[in-house]
Parts: sequence; C-alpha cells; structure tokens
Amino acid sequence: MTNARPLRADAQRNRDRLLEVATRAFSHDGPDVTLEAIAKEAGVGIGTLYRHFPTREALVDAAYRSELARLCDSADDLSAALPPDRALRTWMDRFVDYTTTKRGMGDALRAVIASGGNPFSESRDRLTAAVATLLRAGASAGTLRADVEPEDILVGLSGISLATESPERREQAGRLLDLFVDGLRSST
Repeated sequence: MTNARPLRADAQRNRDRLLEVATRAFSHDGPDVTLEAIAKEAGVGIGTLYRHFPTREALVDAAYRSELARLCDSADDLSAALPPDRALRTWMDRFVDYTTTKRGMGDALRAVIASGGNPFSESRDRLTAAVATLLRAGASAGTLRADVEPEDILVGLSGISLATESPERREQAGRLLDLFVDGLRSST
C-alpha cells in the first residue's frame, strides 16, 4: 500500500494549471491538441506535464474528473452561501457548462475509454450526491419540494443541456432552468 504524499504548493499549482488548460484545449481543439501545446500554454515544460500525467489518456481522464469534482464540490459551497433555491439554480447553470465541456471533450474521452479507462466511473454517484445535498437544503428550508428524486433532476438537466447545446441557445437554457426550478419550489 502506498501513501501518496501531498504535492508541494508549486507542484500543485502546476498540476491545477495543466488541468485547466487541458480541459479547455480538449474541449475546444479536440483530442489532437499536442501535449506540448498544453504544457506551453500552462507555462510549464513537457517534463512537468509527463511527471503529473504520464500519458495523454491520464491527462484527459484527470481533466474530466477535475471538472466533475469542481461541479460536485460546489454544491456544499453554494448551499452555504445562497438561499436553497438560488443555490440549486446556480448549480444547474454550472451543470449545463459542465455538460458542454464534457461534450467538447467527447473524442478525447472516447480515446480514454478505448484504451481501457473509465472516466465516468464516479460520475453518476457524485452528481446524484451533489443534487441530493441541494434538494435536502431546500426541503429543510421549506423552499423546495421534498418529494423530488435527485436522479430525476439529473435527467431533466441532461435534457435541457442536450436541447440547448449550441452556444446561441445558452440563453434559452437559462430560461428553461428558471422554469425547472419554479416547478421544484414548495407550494407551502
């Protein structure tokens, strides 16, 4: 059993910057973007990239998981900072952005899967837990219905995201999310 040591602050910053740049690059430029271009834009050498991510697939997998973690981890922060209905609505916007990024990374993610990886192994459980956190807060406050299943929210969000996937339809996605949240409000 190996204990992973925490990264030094500079190494963590480099890793985080590589993930940020890689997510954007794979989302916008597809799977053929060079690792050298990612390292250069992140302001590090290619050796630093390979120390953190020994293969292209490892980088794609880590970039996707980083986006998933950013989205899911934001549920607690939003719940603490905003009224429950606004926290849920804000999280829904972030979900639409996440699915847009995920679609953009589609070819790169398919390459990870083809190589035997499964970047989606934790996705459903993590997303369901995040939505459950937001719904519980709203039900406890009496502002959101208590009879809603987190999985149903995810299906609805996925539908909205798919129906409005082009950038020119992002405003429409916002209107649909407003309607969705209105339907989740408690009538008491």
